[in-house]
Amino acid sequence: MSAVFRVACMQNCAADDMEANLAWAERQARAAHADGAALILFPEHFSCMRPGDTALRDAALPEDRHPALPLFCSLARELQAWFLLGSLAIAAGDGRFWNRSILIDAHGRLVARYDKIHLFDVALRSGETYRESATVRPGQTAVTAATPWGVLGLSVCYDVRFPQLYRQLARAGAQFLAIPSAFTRSTGEAHWHLLVRARAVETGCFVFAPAQCGVRPWGRATYGHSLIVDPWGTVLAEAGVAPGYVLADVDPARVAEVRTMIPSLEHERGFE
Repeated sequence: MSAVFRVACMQNCAADDMEANLAWAERQARAAHADGAALILFPEHFSCMRPGDTALRDAALPEDRHPALPLFCSLARELQAWFLLGSLAIAAGDGRFWNRSILIDAHGRLVARYDKIHLFDVALRSGETYRESATVRPGQTAVTAATPWGVLGLSVCYDVRFPQLYRQLARAGAQFLAIPSAFTRSTGEAHWHLLVRARAVETGCFVFAPAQCGVRPWGRATYGHSLIVDPWGTVLAEAGVAPGYVLADVDPARVAEVRTMIPSLEHERGFE
């Protein structure tokens, strides 16, 4: 079993200036690494947010042209740290884009890609409406990746409402789950902590949930409260509503300990 390692979950308020967003992300990554973080995770769309999904689609880039990738591949090699780029808008070539999470190892190699499967099509009582499926091409494949500390299962934001994905990731060997997000303020206040902790408890996994915060100039408000949760559902670290990052020391042995006490993954049964 791997030794204890330190995780950092970043929290930012990305707007439409990608250069400024990435410069902030690099500075914060360096600070988190100086604080001992070996795995550094960013939120969904941390490099760029636009006033609406159509504008975000228009700003999407092919993966080999996205400036976040050479920046963080180089930084990973320099710092000898792992990075999860929570999600980037990657042009899909059909008028839509992939909402893609990318894992980079300490050698600067792209070791996993995950395209968000569940798309955020909702109409809230407040009048907020979102139709991600109009501009985002959904993924079709659950993804796990080996890390020096254990297996990481990937997901993005709205996926958190679909527990069957996380059970599948856990049965495929995941000990840690990543849920980079840009939750709306209203849904975050109602459901964020509940959902993130539930995914930890039902799988016996650590959950790393970096989130966007703050209000953009066009009014889009995101909830913040980035979380690091252990397999028992205990919150190890929580951010507030301001940009920054939170840290926690993660002991992979805790996964086996909790799953031995409550082996729910072994108890699952079919039913009609």
